[in-house]
Amino acid sequence: MNAAPSDDHSKPWETTRRGLLLLVSSPAGAGKTSLTRSLVADHSDLTLSISATTREPRPGEAEGREYFFKSRAEFEAMIAAGDFLEWAVVNGNYYGTPAAPVMAALEGGHDVLFDIDWQGAKQIAEKAPDDSVRLFILPPAWGDLERRLRARAQDSEETMKARLELGQEEIAHWAEYDYVIVNKNFDRAYADLGHIYRAERMKPGRNSWLPGFVADLLAEAAGMSGGPPPQPPAPAAKRLRPVQK
Repeated sequence: MNAAPSDDHSKPWETTRRGLLLLVSSPAGAGKTSLTRSLVADHSDLTLSISATTREPRPGEAEGREYFFKSRAEFEAMIAAGDFLEWAVVNGNYYGTPAAPVMAALEGGHDVLFDIDWQGAKQIAEKAPDDSVRLFILPPAWGDLERRLRARAQDSEETMKARLELGQEEIAHWAEYDYVIVNKNFDRAYADLGHIYRAERMKPGRNSWLPGFVADLLAEAAGMSGGPPPQPPAPAAKRLRPVQK
């Protein structure tokens, strides 16, 4: 019996691809955390960016897992040193993304997912426009959002009110994103998120192996036909178009 043909689909496109930055935003309570953590768990090349913050840890949170918890003095020293890819003040607390580990992952062909507010997403997209993909998650109704937040029972009434007000501000920036998903059904929303992520990975500009691969392919074809290989056209300029789900 003949052996089945080997499948080398993982090479070279799994070894020479440039990483991407997946920037995911939503109002608190829209299901962003569940969706993004599931995506990271299901994709070995995708890692979650760990932010630094000055807010107090919540029950169950651990240093270096959910956040790097800093004092205000420590955080402000990092700002002064230019150590952040982005930073912002949210609900009176500092939040920011350390730059060095993110850029190292990107250049090494690994993707980084950001659970991030609109201010941070905008800063990163401005600094790395060709590497950034922005995605916004909306709740199906405002009442659903409020019920989810209250069900957590983690915040005071004052903090809850602030989160709801901040949620309205977040939603107002939805049109700045490349993709929008309405999280009415988790399975459907997760499928849409996965499709978007995998499609973005396949864009020519993120796959440096493609020009050489195509040249070899055409040279092989020319060798079989006896004629010179045709010259492929230059790739089209990159365009991003918002799509609302």
